Amino acid sequence: MEETLPLSETNMSDPSATTTSDKPLEPAALAEPGAGAVPVKPVPRWAIHRRIYDWTLSLAHSKHGTTSLFCLSFAESSFFPIPPDVLQIALTLEKRTRAFFYAFISTLGSVLGGMLGYLIGFALWSAVSQFFFDYIIKEEVFLKVKTLYQDYDFWCVFIAAFTPIPYKVFTIAGGVFAISFPMFVIASAIGRAGRFFLVGALLYKFGPPIKTFIEKYFNILSLLFVVLLVGAFMLLKLLH
Repeated sequence: MEETLPLSETNMSDPSATTTSDKPLEPAALAEPGAGAVPVKPVPRWAIHRRIYDWTLSLAHSKHGTTSLFCLSFAESSFFPIPPDVLQIALTLEKRTRAFFYAFISTLGSVLGGMLGYLIGFALWSAVSQFFFDYIIKEEVFLKVKTLYQDYDFWCVFIAAFTPIPYKVFTIAGGVFAISFPMFVIASAIGRAGRFFLVGALLYKFGPPIKTFIEKYFNILSLLFVVLLVGAFMLLKLLH
């Protein structure tokens, strides 16, 4: 009886024998490693805003993520360019059970930072005004904010706190134009809490699938909500 050799022995005894691994390689296998992957372009050195954005996201993976969220929320209310929503969303997606805790941290840091912005405008405006106009907002836009503050101070602060309108502009302007500080704090707290807790609630309820929706449509919907809210109040005022 002819003895059947194991596959490895068959290959050794007969060099012409082939196995599945000896078949000619497909072109894809002969390609260089990573040839099928889409190359990731490095962020240009001049793209400072994008670099800051990426750095902000990286804080979500730090053991100091919560402290970073507070500091970011605080700084964004007077000078930092990246909104705290970015880090709040990233942290919440990692721990959805802490969604409302992160919303509270964002609100607390932002309102306290808004108080600092008010103080800057009230006491230090002459020293920082040129920097403000050079790097944060144009002077003519700032003067338009002054006109709005004269008639709608509470609504100006609330709308800036709740919508994507730069909140930092209105915190410093509030101090420059010396609007009521208690009213400023109340409007800031309502607007900021409304924004951050709404984001937290959406993430807690729907999880990762809602992230794209928030990034694409939340700002538009917040503006629409404010328009409807203000419209309702104006209508009630006209009726009475």
